[in-house]
Amino acid sequence: MSSSSSSSSSALSLPGDPPGGRRAVTVWSVGVAVYFVAVIFRTSLGVAGLDAADRFHVNASALSTFSILQLLVYAGMQIPVGLMVDRLGTKKVLTIGVILFTAGQLGFAFSPSYEMALTSRALLGCGDAMTFISVLRLGSRWFPARRGPMVAQLAGLVGMAGNLVSTLVLARLLSGVGWTAAFAGSALAGVVVLVLMLLFLKDHPEGHEPEPFPHQGAAYVRKQIAASWREPGTRLGMWVHFTTQFPAMVFLLLWGMPFLVEAQGLSRATAGELLTLVVLSNMAIGLVYGQVVARHHAARLPLALGTVLSTAVVWGAALAYPADRAPMWLLIVLCTVLGACGPASMLGFDFARPANPPERQGTASGITNMGGFVASMTTLFAIGVLLDAGGDDYTVAFSAVFVLQALGLSQILRLRKQAARRERERLVASRVETVHVPV
Repeated sequence: MSSSSSSSSSALSLPGDPPGGRRAVTVWSVGVAVYFVAVIFRTSLGVAGLDAADRFHVNASALSTFSILQLLVYAGMQIPVGLMVDRLGTKKVLTIGVILFTAGQLGFAFSPSYEMALTSRALLGCGDAMTFISVLRLGSRWFPARRGPMVAQLAGLVGMAGNLVSTLVLARLLSGVGWTAAFAGSALAGVVVLVLMLLFLKDHPEGHEPEPFPHQGAAYVRKQIAASWREPGTRLGMWVHFTTQFPAMVFLLLWGMPFLVEAQGLSRATAGELLTLVVLSNMAIGLVYGQVVARHHAARLPLALGTVLSTAVVWGAALAYPADRAPMWLLIVLCTVLGACGPASMLGFDFARPANPPERQGTASGITNMGGFVASMTTLFAIGVLLDAGGDDYTVAFSAVFVLQALGLSQILRLRKQAARRERERLVASRVETVHVPV
């Protein structure tokens, strides 16, 4: 056996790998159920934006603050949550997360004022931030390393299913039973997964306890961040995530429903169906992108750029349509294309990962993940301000999308050659090291 083959084999079957099996599937499914509920709560405002504006008597800028604050808390918690999972374990962190996001959803149901509702969404965002990293860690503790990519992909699909539930079920509950009953009733799902987790979830299988996590000071954290940022692949990954993720997130999280109902004259039911189409498209395209990149690594940049350009073209066509309202076929195309934004944003991690050694992967992923959330927060705020300033002119307000796309695209084009060169250098160096590994 060649040294290269030996290395490849060891990567697929690591000493001390967790065995997987039915027990692993059961435990992991409980963790994924927590993430599923968190996504339902996270995206619930996307179908309740108009109701929230009426209930709290706020304008577009104040309405966008709900989602901006939620995303700000979520993004700011990513690195602290990673450290918490390492030090406290998955079950403890998920327990804290479930309690926080359930309290946030319940508080949102009964909030008598805008300020209390804002506090509830911040609490929800804090709990939500503790779920996905914990679920990824749970999968790595219970399944062999070779199954890691598939486990992560399935977790992402379950999250999109949660988005689907919020657009289909919660929207109907709001119109049927009203604000308080809909949000308070959905909060019961948090109680259910909390009970399941306390009964069935374990951090790791017997005999696979992790090594104690050594305390690292602030200097170490700063060094990790600086070293990751110096890599052009990390920055390219961040800008890919920045440029691709935010159009769909802004549409699903808050402004899609008001745009379709107020600007396009659709019923809430029809608008909900179009939001559902974005989610279904995301799930389907995600599988396609994953398969393509797995087989053709060089397809990362063409897929990312193609998604950005197609999103810009279809957005432009919908906003600039000569009639008062865009035809239904164009809105269907728009929502289908927006579905590619989420899968394209995941390509950012495929640029950052090979640019950094294993000990910096978490830091590099955190930097990459910040890109899309910063872009989403900026766009949510800009659209709200422009709607208030322009008399609810969605054409002007949604033009903010093109500004951030242009900024991100310029950075992607600037960094692509540097990142490709560094990636080739690392690949050559790793091959040289592999050749000298004793068999």
